[in-house]
Amino acid sequence: MWCASPAALVAFCAGFWVSNLVPARGEGADCEVCKEFLSRFYNSLVARGVNFSLDTIEKELISFCLDVKGKENRLCYYLGATKDAATKILSEVTRPMSVHMPVIKICEKLKKIDNQICEMKYEKKLDLASVDLSKMRVAELKQILQSWGEECRACAEKTDFVRLIRELAPQHAAALPNTEL
Repeated sequence: MWCASPAALVAFCAGFWVSNLVPARGEGADCEVCKEFLSRFYNSLVARGVNFSLDTIEKELISFCLDVKGKENRLCYYLGATKDAATKILSEVTRPMSVHMPVIKICEKLKKIDNQICEMKYEKKLDLASVDLSKMRVAELKQILQSWGEECRACAEKTDFVRLIRELAPQHAAALPNTEL
């Protein structure tokens, strides 16, 4: 059994603690979409007790990508989990995930393959309870409706969009506090 001197152990621990305490410049929200999406995917697999074989993970990831929109859909495109994807690097996710590699490490490996994967950020959050919808731009109002999967075909004026958002807000109560803009 190998045993380090107390001084070497203290130096190692201090270096490890400082390196984890202070993130490298520009690393705070690096790979934000990748980390959040793959964490949710991994947790869904664990919660359902899915077998962690390569084929199963790949099928589940493709299925998981069918229901996502926005930045997460773009991530699925980059990974090759959408039908219109030009490249397919799913094995770069499935192989490490099959051995339960941390999502952060998977995203770091993906960053080396395609830097775009880690450049994506979620849109800023909007609290509809405290914002005055009538002061927002029509494009922003349309984006709120789009994030809910809704569309206003009969809207001719801004007031029509505001009225529709207020009508639909109770149906989309889960999305109400933090609707993406």
